[in-house]
Amino acid sequence: MDRLTVCLTFDVDGMSSWIGTAKSRNPSMLSRGDFTVVATPRLLDLLRKLDIRGSFAVPGHTAYAFPDMVKRIRDEGHEIVHHGWVHENPADFDEAGERRVLEKGLTALDRAAGVRPTGYRSPAWDFSPATVKLLLEYGFLYDSSCMGHDFEAYYLRTGDDWGPDEPYRFGPTVDLVELPVNWALDDFPAFEFVLGMNPAGVIPEDLGRTWKADFDFALERCPGGIFNLTNHPETIARGSRLAMLERLIDHMRGQAGVVFDTLGSYAAKWKAANPLDQWKAANPLRTGANAIVQAD
Repeated sequence: MDRLTVCLTFDVDGMSSWIGTAKSRNPSMLSRGDFTVVATPRLLDLLRKLDIRGSFAVPGHTAYAFPDMVKRIRDEGHEIVHHGWVHENPADFDEAGERRVLEKGLTALDRAAGVRPTGYRSPAWDFSPATVKLLLEYGFLYDSSCMGHDFEAYYLRTGDDWGPDEPYRFGPTVDLVELPVNWALDDFPAFEFVLGMNPAGVIPEDLGRTWKADFDFALERCPGGIFNLTNHPETIARGSRLAMLERLIDHMRGQAGVVFDTLGSYAAKWKAANPLDQWKAANPLRTGANAIVQAD
């Protein structure tokens, strides 16, 4: 059994995050996304040199803007993950609107590269009450947007209900694998300055030490777990930041029992080893099986 699986994941937002999330009409701001045509090939060259397969979360907007780049991601054996249409937040939509966004993203990835993703990563890592239901309906194997663990996969629930004056009510645990994320393992908050929103300014070596410490912790204490590192090509593939990432990868590659894999491959293996009913029985804290649901 592998001691730890490293998944190098890249959210290829391009211009979409500045259009869909920042609502920008500023050409200079959008040029940060245009840098993806430099940054993504740099990362692909690095992964090819190291013989590592990664997972690339691609909004439909990016797929239409840069189809040749998305085809290269596919052709070099990397996984393509659904990442919305124009980096919109699912929590801002009703179910019908979220369905339209999901379908637009699927259509764009199919048209640009002929792929049908098995995995989903929410823009902004947010869900609506309908997200899990829709992912199941559209046949997704896994999601990678939630934070219920740091280094271990789990099954998601749907239909949880809560309020300030009543006990938490757990919905049913469903057949959708979660490969958890963590803002501390994401490059954007540390590096991408956005006036009035994100001060950034972290020194690459400082973040590299944090990531290395988290990796070492996971390797020691979470056997069979996943180290799910999120980067954005437009953010990480600049100068000293990319050099820091290369040094971190070298460290991880040098540890016994560490393998590199895509999110989809890891999710399929984890699911095969953890049948849903068996996992539910072993994880009552996750399922809420013994929760008190009626307040005095």
